[in-house]
Amino acid sequence: MRTLTQTLTLTIALATALAGPLAAETIDHSAHAGHASDAAMTAATEAFIAANDRMHAGMAITYTGSADVDFVRGMIAHHQGAVDAARIVLDHGSDPTVRSFAEGVIAAQEAEIAWMQAWLAENAP
Repeated sequence: MRTLTQTLTLTIALATALAGPLAAETIDHSAHAGHASDAAMTAATEAFIAANDRMHAGMAITYTGSADVDFVRGMIAHHQGAVDAARIVLDHGSDPTVRSFAEGVIAAQEAEIAWMQAWLAENAP
């Protein structure tokens, strides 16, 4: 006669063996699974996904060991991502308040990017 522990172990093993192939067939392995349904995949959504990908790639810096330099290097791509997203709103958005906010984001972030680039030119190894 099997113990409760043996029965549960066997049940879990069987369920795992049966669910594995099924799960592999139903999981969406695309790079942006969960970002948007097909119905929501507009030109703006595609542009946001591309901008997000560029930002994350740009933030994958080679670290120097200097917290200051590494922070500033990573933040340039982060701020550029905000500029890119704001430009997408200007290209595709319609709310005047959001568009105005996006224009402010562009101005502020571009000024900060210029400051960071100048700081790195003087301080980065």
